[in-house]
Amino acid sequence: MDLWHLQIFQKVVDLKGFSNASKVVNLTQPTISTHIKELENFYRCRLVDRLGKQALPTRAGELLYDYAEKLIALFEESQTAMAEFLGNISGRLVIGGSTIPGNYILPREIGFFLKKFENVNISVTIGDTEQIIQDICDYRMELAIVGAETDRGQIRQKKLLEDEMRLIVPAGHKWAGKTHVSSNALFSEPFIIREQGSGTLQSIANSFSKVDKDVFSLNIIAQLGSTAAVIQGIKNNVGISILSTRAVAEELAAGTLKALAVDRVDLKRNFYLTTHKDRTPSPLGRAFIDFLEERFLN
Repeated sequence: MDLWHLQIFQKVVDLKGFSNASKVVNLTQPTISTHIKELENFYRCRLVDRLGKQALPTRAGELLYDYAEKLIALFEESQTAMAEFLGNISGRLVIGGSTIPGNYILPREIGFFLKKFENVNISVTIGDTEQIIQDICDYRMELAIVGAETDRGQIRQKKLLEDEMRLIVPAGHKWAGKTHVSSNALFSEPFIIREQGSGTLQSIANSFSKVDKDVFSLNIIAQLGSTAAVIQGIKNNVGISILSTRAVAEELAAGTLKALAVDRVDLKRNFYLTTHKDRTPSPLGRAFIDFLEERFLN
């Protein structure tokens, strides 16, 4: 058994099939099957259940998968460390972002970073804040930018930049000509919120609580799993919502959506650079952290 076996096993589990994995690692399906069989022989147990065209990990496979991820991540860190020792920042970096940072901040910053370090590959996972923080706790990624603080003891966070949220309504809405509305008026309007675990929802709830309002007392007509879905809901007159102005910049510029302030409610929030307290950053991870801090904190 060697690391290559674990890397193939990881791909089979991630892609839920031998055929899909074979396309990614450029090996034939029989060769993939042989490597998995060798791994099963080594551990003396079945690791993957073959269910038609799908391949799913057994309980033993799930256990091994967690260790395989850590070993592969450590190997990649060692490659980066050696590259830095030889005078080269290179390798692969896995990072995360909650919806707004992942879609509207990280892509631009990664572009600038890659102009400085050309021999680098960056993989970005986008999810809600709770999911991304869990991924850091599970060592699935080195760092992330998320839109809410956490009280988990394993996590270290630093305020990186500020975000501005506003009440977003369609151009044809009765409030479209206003610049602000009262917080009480919101409770009579159909309202769309993000899913539980969303940093946006958590920030809105915190802002409302400071003026003794409960966001869950709004006339919630829909709860949607992404900012893009909320934007489409607003455009199609399902309801109104509170969103980052970064997410609707194009629509605001085009005039299809309008942004309003809410009286007495401070809708500013922060994005946080988030890492694991017990994990030493790889040289590449350290370089990216330093880059972000120089961009936003200096």
